[in-house]
Amino acid sequence: MDDVERSFAKLMARLDYSLFIVTACAGNERSGCLVGFASQVSIDPPRFLVGISNKNHTHPVAMRADTLVVHMVTEDASELAELFGGETGDEIDKFDRCDWQPGPDGAPMLSGLENRFAGRVLTRLELGDHTGFLLEPVEAQASAALDTLTFRRARWIEPGHEP
Repeated sequence: MDDVERSFAKLMARLDYSLFIVTACAGNERSGCLVGFASQVSIDPPRFLVGISNKNHTHPVAMRADTLVVHMVTEDASELAELFGGETGDEIDKFDRCDWQPGPDGAPMLSGLENRFAGRVLTRLELGDHTGFLLEPVEAQASAALDTLTFRRARWIEPGHEP
């Protein structure tokens, strides 16, 4: 790692991203993961970009999916954050360990996370070790105010796959 990369890494470590759980379904396969690279990128029309690591079990499922569900993770949902961030779908079925129901195109909607939206995948962008999924919201649910779980607050979660 050169000086620029080290300095950039230090700058990025100072940011405190909100965390999301993204779920997908393609055919009979479903998957989901905890993500920190995500942001609204347009107001009109509404668009959201979510980055999924190409090492993650969810990546190939999301690559085939038409719709992703993006769940805002609250601080009181640490068990779901640990399940979707600290376990890998290569070894377990995460959905056997939580309550959920099928959403648009079969994408799982987690019962414990009421603030969420389903987004139709418009574009997939190669972004280095992540793929960016540009989403158009097709269904959204906003419940009471929420205190989101952020990257710094969730540092205790050991990744389910290598970084």
